Amino acid sequence: MRVALVTDYYLPTLGGVQTAVRALREGLEGAGHEVVVCCPRDPGDGPEPGVVPLPVSPVFRPDGYPFAWSPGRVRRVLREELAARGVEVVHTHSEMFAALSGIRVARDLGLPVVHTMHGRIDVYTDAVLPVPAVSTALLAWLHHRQVPHAGVEVAGATPWTATRVARRMWRLMAAQARASDHVVVPSAHFAAKLAGVGVRTPTTVVSNGVGAGVLERVGEPAVRDRGPGEELRALWVGRLSPEKRPEVFVDAVRRAGPGVRGTVLGDGVSRRSVARAAAGAPVRLGGSVPQAEVLAEMRRSHVLVSSSVDFDNQPMVILEAVASGLPVLHADPDLAEVVPEGGGFAAPTPDAAGLAQVLARLAREPDLLRRASAAMVTARASAAVPVAAVEEVYRRVLPPEQRPRAHYIP
Repeated sequence: MRVALVTDYYLPTLGGVQTAVRALREGLEGAGHEVVVCCPRDPGDGPEPGVVPLPVSPVFRPDGYPFAWSPGRVRRVLREELAARGVEVVHTHSEMFAALSGIRVARDLGLPVVHTMHGRIDVYTDAVLPVPAVSTALLAWLHHRQVPHAGVEVAGATPWTATRVARRMWRLMAAQARASDHVVVPSAHFAAKLAGVGVRTPTTVVSNGVGAGVLERVGEPAVRDRGPGEELRALWVGRLSPEKRPEVFVDAVRRAGPGVRGTVLGDGVSRRSVARAAAGAPVRLGGSVPQAEVLAEMRRSHVLVSSSVDFDNQPMVILEAVASGLPVLHADPDLAEVVPEGGGFAAPTPDAAGLAQVLARLAREPDLLRRASAAMVTARASAAVPVAAVEEVYRRVLPPEQRPRAHYIP
């Protein structure tokens, strides 16, 4: 198949969607498919094989990253490139103008659209945007100009649609799902939420995965162990943003007491507040680093900590931890779905005190760490990109005469 992966995220940056898109591209190409990635890139960036650079705004750069703009210019580039390359399936991976332009161009060209919904933009916009009551209204209006929201209704009787701002963002997500032929989500708990707000587009739960290159770089991971007197090294990786709650991790390491040391990798709007929280704490702030350094830090660490609650659906960093044989401590009980059996720990409470309680226990009882790491090493193959499942989704949206022969019996 010839597939276009369209995303608003700039691929070279550190982030879950970027990592997932790169891994999916690698997995599909390894299976013999032709894949092109369409994403915003600065005009000064050199050409990259298999990547179509989309036009960007000369002034608006959220977090310093290029922003796909204007919709008309983006559509012109996509229309020309997708037609010239004979693309058969358009697979979008975001909810902004690159992906929305991808939907409109696919409709113009008569191509099916698969949309992977990676994150909870209702939580993200409420936590990050200034004056959410106003800024989300503007965002929803701009989205509606590209993908109509008319007739999309969202139930307000669920905990995650209790506010007007939340319902506005769920309506946006539901409208994009309606405009797609098939929706892919990485976790069952997110699929249930989409169904709960009224999404009726065919939806399939397909795990994200790490690329074969990651598995090769990691090699055969060692079971984590700690020698006498060795500190427990806890790692946090991700976007420094309120909905990710990095300050909660810093506070948990501080509360865990002697014998626990933390490292934070990532950058974002919360960098200053995290730096203030880390002052005097046994926590190192490593900033934004390439994926290779993340994997190297995972090899040096004893446990990965996920502090977000009711936001992440399937953090890519957890899949990288699985590939690395690194146990995971998570604050959100929903993320138990992502962690292989026996490979992690759920905090008794989602606050810093709950995370600190588990960190302190791991520091006292190294056998817990060894058993969890051994479970991760055993399950590491499950972190690979499930190419066959993605292929099956593509087969479902293609006309019968274009469907390739299945590689497996579902």
